[in-house]
Amino acid sequence: MSAQDRPGEAISAEGLKELRAELERLEGDARREIAKRILAARELGDLKENAEYHIAKEDQAHLETRISRLAERLRNAVVTETDKGSRVVGFGSTVHVVDPTGTSRTFTLVGPTEADLRQGRLSIESPMAQALMGRAPGDDVQVSTPRGRQTYRVERLGA
Repeated sequence: MSAQDRPGEAISAEGLKELRAELERLEGDARREIAKRILAARELGDLKENAEYHIAKEDQAHLETRISRLAERLRNAVVTETDKGSRVVGFGSTVHVVDPTGTSRTFTLVGPTEADLRQGRLSIESPMAQALMGRAPGDDVQVSTPRGRQTYRVERLGA
């Protein structure tokens, strides 16, 4: 069964480890820091006109929302193994493409939780990744971009 056929969100084993570590940090250190800020702000007096207290409570709400979303992602995460020997682009593949200007780009296809374009980690849900899935070196792919349809050539797979 491929990553796209499974219910839940595809994630690598490394991505799952990072997600758990972030959740642990937020549930521990970050919660303790917010609690200290709220306590310190309470000691300043009247809570109705206490900006520090209201800012800390708002930050606490944002933190709890983030924790809730990460916990939900963990519940829905499906660890998907990468087929290192595959000759076609799939989840976990590192693919080298050339854009219409001749510029080379390298992407590793990951789950949405792990995506970070600055690091070349492209979500499998993105239009570019969807166009690349199942393609092999030498194939051209058409991708709809804000600048219109662009053609990319798959140069090679692997690091």
